[in-house]
Amino acid sequence: MDKGLSVGQGALWVLAWFGVMLFYTFLDVAVWRKIAPGCAKLLNVISIALCMGGFLSLLRSKLHFQIDIVKGTSVQGILLAIGCAVALYLLLDKFLDPVFEGMLPGSEKRYQQTLQHLSKAPVLSFVQVCILAPVMEEILMRGFLLGGLSVSYGKVTALCVSSAFFALLHFNMVQTLSALICGIILGLLYIRTDSLMCCIAAHAGYNLISYFTMILPLFKRT
Repeated sequence: MDKGLSVGQGALWVLAWFGVMLFYTFLDVAVWRKIAPGCAKLLNVISIALCMGGFLSLLRSKLHFQIDIVKGTSVQGILLAIGCAVALYLLLDKFLDPVFEGMLPGSEKRYQQTLQHLSKAPVLSFVQVCILAPVMEEILMRGFLLGGLSVSYGKVTALCVSSAFFALLHFNMVQTLSALICGIILGLLYIRTDSLMCCIAAHAGYNLISYFTMILPLFKRT
């Protein structure tokens, strides 16, 4: 993002996306699961995709934010992204998450319930977790927020603020702590490569590894 961004502006747009998340979550829990339980997951994924498209269109029209996913992408950057994905899995899922889970058993229980729900529709959960979430979060958090704040405050401040906002977007405390670390690493990747595609690839790769090690095994047990 070439134009500068204030922390207040960034906070308002992150808060707006948080409101959108609450909206499609409400639709899923209070509407789709009640009126169409057989295809609630499909309707939820469609709702998320439509909300993403609408929000990004609003962002572009109001702030003239240009989304260039392929800018700066290189083979070296993609290889670095793959390395980040593996490192995130080892650091978070294998090392830090078990510590956080032991410290916050209530949050861990709610997190497991979320995983159980996702495992009921593995294909649609794959689309939601490994495609939609990485694309939206990287465009908003790295392309828009980190990029804009870097122009106004410098890269260090922008990295800290964008990582904190990224963490706050995750409802569960266990996820919030992990997301803070994840946000810092993905932010450093963006600063190093200046490529949204590399950040999306790293984020999607990490989610993909977690998906195959955490969600699919739950589906096989049902």
